[in-house]
Amino acid sequence: MTAVNVYQQRPDGAAHAESPLFHAGLDELAGKGKRQAGVSLREKKLLGHLVLRGDAKDPAFAGGVHKALGLELPVALTLVASGETSLQWLAPDEWLLIVPGGEELATEQRLRAALQDLHYSVVNVSGGQTILELSGARVREMLMKSTSYDVHPSNFPVGKAVGTTFAKSQLVIRHTAEDTWELLVRRSFADYVWLWLQDASAEYGLAVEA
Repeated sequence: MTAVNVYQQRPDGAAHAESPLFHAGLDELAGKGKRQAGVSLREKKLLGHLVLRGDAKDPAFAGGVHKALGLELPVALTLVASGETSLQWLAPDEWLLIVPGGEELATEQRLRAALQDLHYSVVNVSGGQTILELSGARVREMLMKSTSYDVHPSNFPVGKAVGTTFAKSQLVIRHTAEDTWELLVRRSFADYVWLWLQDASAEYGLAVEA
């Protein structure tokens, strides 16, 4: 077994951490939108993001993941969740695990302990992306203007997650509840997506939530 150097990547309490949209001042905008806005947005910032790779067909791997997380490996284009933790299918041998901020090291250690005799990979990518949560009655209409992927309920039910084009960028769209969606955005695209969402939501009204 190869030794792995696992360490705490999150700054301690004395260090200042900034999300990809820190500069947008979303906290200052919270509560200033239309009261009956069709789209509400909040950044689910500074969560733990881990990319897990392994053989989904290996019962030992699937069992080890369940032992460490309490979650079953999701099938293609879906995600599973328990509380604030979610596991999303990215490819036949790759998944994205999102955990509450500050829990990524302990989660990684549990995974490594449960999978120690198997061929696998766990990589912390927390600093490279963020999640924008969109909720409201008009979110689906706004998405229809923003992506070529079919977001009709018959094609995009709750629990589905798809990597696709969005405006002139790429991101992952996650349908987490009936009127709630998440956009998984790379740090380099965060500012562009935020500006696009403001424009695309203008006719429905956009409210920022803390």
